[in-house]
Amino acid sequence: MTTAADTELTAAEVPALGAWLAGNGFGPGQVSELHALGGGTQNIMVRFRYAAVPYILRRGPRHLRPRSNDAILREGRVLRAVAGTDVPHPRVITVCEDPAVLDGAVFYLMEPVEGFNPSVDLPPLHAGSAAVRHAMCLNLIDALAVLGAVDHHAVGLDGFGKPEGFHERQVPRWLSELDSYQAYEKYAGPEIPGLDAVAAWLESHRPRTWRPGIMHGDFHVANAMFRRDSAEIAAIVDWEMCTIGDPLLDLGWLLATWQLPDVPGMFGAGLMTATGLATPQELADRYAAGSDRDLESLSWYVALACFKLGIVLEGTYARACAGQAPQRVGEELHRTTLLLFERANEIIEGEK
Repeated sequence: MTTAADTELTAAEVPALGAWLAGNGFGPGQVSELHALGGGTQNIMVRFRYAAVPYILRRGPRHLRPRSNDAILREGRVLRAVAGTDVPHPRVITVCEDPAVLDGAVFYLMEPVEGFNPSVDLPPLHAGSAAVRHAMCLNLIDALAVLGAVDHHAVGLDGFGKPEGFHERQVPRWLSELDSYQAYEKYAGPEIPGLDAVAAWLESHRPRTWRPGIMHGDFHVANAMFRRDSAEIAAIVDWEMCTIGDPLLDLGWLLATWQLPDVPGMFGAGLMTATGLATPQELADRYAAGSDRDLESLSWYVALACFKLGIVLEGTYARACAGQAPQRVGEELHRTTLLLFERANEIIEGEK
């Protein structure tokens, strides 16, 4: 069961945040009008006001994982790096690297994004026009192509990731992650049909050439915010899995989650269940038109995205088995893992 303490700041953390703000150049004031925007099983986001100014705070989940703080600090760094580019993103105001302020969690503050997330419902403009929804899809791809074109050296992200051997690391890295879930009490282990077959196919079909760049790492419709007055992207959000790797995996990730059936509330279900959307082929063609990256191995990237995302979601299921995440959410994500591997196996069959 998710409680207020899972998704919001605790009674002790609110004055601690206020004291930190007062001591770090934000002037006198009080933290007020707190409203949880998300969190619990992943990261926590809270909207609040301080001295009448609105802010968004982002920190790790209530049950911090070993890499939660590192992920938040990485998010803050990459968002600052893309600040001078055309990539739509939330503007970071400041980063707190002191875990003592919020009960062991580092955090950053960003400006609120004016827009909506298409995860559940669409505003009247977008709900009432297939043309607007189709344009939303193409604008999403355009934003992804812009991100993939950013020179990570030029924006100060040298050393942010390890692009050397990126493809070779993927399968063993995520199989190891999956194996680590055995440490969670009452998790019986992965029951994922096709797991070994997908892993073997990925290992034997790696792309021959590729070019490193900034990866969002979790690029799907629900991690984008759109303007309310148009089909334009307001911001790409939730950068916790960002790195320097192969940007084509972001495209594969989007296609892996595109209109995934029977997944309520995930991957932009509000938009994904509507009519008039761009087809996967249209999305790939749009990316190809806006990027000089080679899409010859696109099926491999989609299958890898299914494999990796399925294992990531299985981690929440394992934590749910141990009482560290809501059971209902864990079970829903496990079902999604099975759907993703089903899609991966279909891709492999289609490539034979």
